[in-house]
Amino acid sequence: MSPRNSVLEAGRTRQRIVDRGLTLASVDGLEGLTIGRLATELGMSKAGVLGHFGTKECLQLAVVDAAAEMFAREVPRRARGLPPGLAHLSALCEAWISYLERELLPGGCFFTAAAAEFDGRGGPVRDAISGLDSLWRRDLSIHIRRAVTAGDLPADTDPGQLVYELVGVMLALNHSLQLHHDKQAPGRARRAVQRLLQAR
Repeated sequence: MSPRNSVLEAGRTRQRIVDRGLTLASVDGLEGLTIGRLATELGMSKAGVLGHFGTKECLQLAVVDAAAEMFAREVPRRARGLPPGLAHLSALCEAWISYLERELLPGGCFFTAAAAEFDGRGGPVRDAISGLDSLWRRDLSIHIRRAVTAGDLPADTDPGQLVYELVGVMLALNHSLQLHHDKQAPGRARRAVQRLLQAR
């Protein structure tokens, strides 16, 4: 095998480990993500899995990155190309609801579970989760401000408050889907978002 092919194969193997890790972590949490379980599930040795990451923490961070890429693909990128304003903000919210409704991961929203798991801890994994959450809230605030500038939302709209309420709706949606298997929850979330955006 040529060096180039070896690099490509190593990259594919690493991606397989991360993809499986993301699926497992969505249910069992990042702390429940063990090298031994991944090795067994993928038919690899523990050393073979660990060799791609070095430490469990590096594996966890790679899984967080993969979750962020999935979210970016399924939510903000689906609204790409729409003009700034309420249309863009509404499309983001609809994509967010759809992302949760389709249950792309067996444990629901990865970041909701990971935030609950790591919110009381310190360290790089917690910082990565917190940083990604802050970036998403900042992006939502930017779109809200653009909607205000476009005249789609009242001038006295408080972006921070609206972000807080939108996040609350999505947390409730994920909770209802995962804990209660409530098939009415996506519709409730859509009505809640519609009221939040119209009320202003």
